[in-house]
Amino acid sequence: MKNFKIICCLFALLAGVQLTAQNSFKVEVYGEGQPILLFPGFSNTANVYTEVISKLSQDYQVHAFTFGGFGDVAPIEKPWLKTIKLDVEDYISKNELQNSIIIGHSMGGTLGLWLASEDKNINKLILIDALPAMGALMFPDYDSDAIQYDSPYNKQLLEMGDKAFEAMAKQMATNMSLDPLGQKKIAADMLKADRKTYVYGYTDLLKLDLREKLSNIDIPVYILAANLPYGKEAAEKNYKDQYQNLNDYTLNFTENSKHFIMYDQPEWLNDQIKIALDTNE
Repeated sequence: MKNFKIICCLFALLAGVQLTAQNSFKVEVYGEGQPILLFPGFSNTANVYTEVISKLSQDYQVHAFTFGGFGDVAPIEKPWLKTIKLDVEDYISKNELQNSIIIGHSMGGTLGLWLASEDKNINKLILIDALPAMGALMFPDYDSDAIQYDSPYNKQLLEMGDKAFEAMAKQMATNMSLDPLGQKKIAADMLKADRKTYVYGYTDLLKLDLREKLSNIDIPVYILAANLPYGKEAAEKNYKDQYQNLNDYTLNFTENSKHFIMYDQPEWLNDQIKIALDTNE
């Protein structure tokens, strides 16, 4: 009987799906209420939020995004990330979404920060293992202008054979999740991604530095962070360094999780999202 009820709920949920499309993304809309915009991380689709959607759509209107070049969404021309950002602003305006909440994982969280730093109609940010300047984490002497689209590394990725790319994707997936099924999903998303989008879109992300713009954000920001692979102490230092210009934020760490918290610690993630949504500031 319990399984039957779950199946019925899922059918009811799916029956309420509306599909809307824009040049740079596809959106699946579930439920009614205050709008929540769900942004997945780089190369992922809205499917990464399946469990989150099933819970949130009971009380909110959930807009689950899949960006161009990923999943079954057609790729777009460069500049990839800036085009997405402008199109999301247009989507919010055209659909008259008031006091929107953004939940973003990794790159999706970075995009949320970018929008919130310029748009006062965003009500709250919930960031899942996301930073304002990912490139600064990867390069000790970080210089946004020094990161080029036409680079030897990008050329190597574009020319890499399918088998080599698949091996790389599987290795990267093991570094981003402890869960074997989660690793398969991460690798599958990477393999399905448009190769040029994967290469040049990631370059967009590495070049983006929002640290100075954080001072423009005056809404509640909740950061849900993973403690692996470097440990909580190292991770906490990285977060505090990158978010030092943000006036106020709440930072919570999960235990025993890598970057994809939704796969490694789904119950913790759902609980923390609910707490953040229920907190009035």
